[in-house]
Amino acid sequence: MLSEIDLSPWPPCPAPFNMARHVLEASAARFPDRMALQIISPRGAERWSYARLVAAVRGCGTGFLAQGLRPGDRVLLRLGNEVAFPVAFLGAIAAGLVPVPTSAALTVAEVSRMAAVVAPALIVAGDGVALPEPLPCPVVTAAEVMGWEGLAPCAWDMGDPGRLAYAVVTSGTSGRAQAVGHGHRAIWARGMMHRGWEGITEADRVLHAGAFNWTYTLGTGLMDPWTVGAVAMVPAAGVGVEALPLLMKRFDVTVFAAAQGVYRQMLRGAMPALPKLRHGLSAGEAMGAEVRAAWEAATGRAVHEALGMTEVSTYVSGCAERPALPGTAGWVQPGRRVAVLGEDGAPVARGVQGVLAVHRGDPGVMLGYLGDAAGTAARYRGDWFVTGDLAEITAEGAVVYRGRADDLMNAGGFRVSPLEVEGAMASLPGIAECAVTEVEVKAGVRVIGFFYVSDTPIPEAELAAHAEAHLARWKQPRLWVRVDALPRSANNKINRRALTGLLPKG
Repeated sequence: MLSEIDLSPWPPCPAPFNMARHVLEASAARFPDRMALQIISPRGAERWSYARLVAAVRGCGTGFLAQGLRPGDRVLLRLGNEVAFPVAFLGAIAAGLVPVPTSAALTVAEVSRMAAVVAPALIVAGDGVALPEPLPCPVVTAAEVMGWEGLAPCAWDMGDPGRLAYAVVTSGTSGRAQAVGHGHRAIWARGMMHRGWEGITEADRVLHAGAFNWTYTLGTGLMDPWTVGAVAMVPAAGVGVEALPLLMKRFDVTVFAAAQGVYRQMLRGAMPALPKLRHGLSAGEAMGAEVRAAWEAATGRAVHEALGMTEVSTYVSGCAERPALPGTAGWVQPGRRVAVLGEDGAPVARGVQGVLAVHRGDPGVMLGYLGDAAGTAARYRGDWFVTGDLAEITAEGAVVYRGRADDLMNAGGFRVSPLEVEGAMASLPGIAECAVTEVEVKAGVRVIGFFYVSDTPIPEAELAAHAEAHLARWKQPRLWVRVDALPRSANNKINRRALTGLLPKG
């Protein structure tokens, strides 16, 4: 039996279509006074009803168009965890513009490189957030965006569901920023995740612990709950992980979502009884068996994991109706067509390792990398989008994750190119050569390790300060190792997988 599982097709996306309308309109019509968004803290919650959220989103769309923007223009979002983020994201989409969310933690150098790729017509900026240098376009503030709530609502920009809706900038294998473009149809494709992973209903109160810019948070934490009429909750700025368990109890959270590192940190303290919790969701990085067991022992509730990437979102997962088998990433979601390919681009036999691939007809697959036709074409083998994840499919049809086929690192759920980190660190005086790789410092905890060649040791404080000035927090190495020489392959390329062999013993 071959390693190909075909549960397609998913029902076609309606046309004409607008992603923001699909997310908000039906729920706002049914539940105008229901809370759509709560930003929670030990001091209380900021609450937004569905009616007010729709008014803010459509008013924002009107405000964008009043800036002279036209459908198809790109809007770079430089915002933290504040209401302006989802309002600007969906407001742009409502008006036919293309928002590009980015992390508020990015440095000037990083966001400048991204802006060169995205070519924005407008930037929306929060207080104190780094901006591109030089500025490529006008800037409006988060306060201005929120002031547009009272404007007349924009018309929903309706059109082909396959047209560009938004883009997410990610770290490519080459070390260059790549803007992953998704169509309006991407939100329709998320219905496969509703059924095969999240299990969110209109009765749920969903808390996501991630940053708004992360597609995991935007999707699972905000848009998916709003699509079905649930309450979406996020922690307020400054709320630490240690506060989350009591907030979950206080605000009657029924579904909790986070990366596995957050689960691990929460379990360091006492967990209160959470009688309203139905299950947890985890994605972004593999969850260790010990973390899963500790969470289930502490809460009495299962956590369901999903495997995915920015270019596809999640496509393999467990769920309440069909939990993942031990040692596996779960099952192919209903509506998907997934295979494990060999070097010839054809599906291998069950139980044989290969590269995981999703059929190019899947509506959740990206439209392409903006301005990078060659990079887009390189991700396909015939009819298959190749993820770069190594896997095998068992006789039962479960997917077993075996790591990456390339050198991309997973730092806290974000895939990071080693070339990007090495390029930033190589500019520090005194470094002759350098390389980075993931290092497991204890069971289930992995950090970026920095290996460098220099005449004399460089103080760790100096290395860390340079990293902080040039790289977002999740890209910064946490382990520093001076070596006499870097390991190289027969063709003189750096062998990053051999770097961990240079770690000091003990």
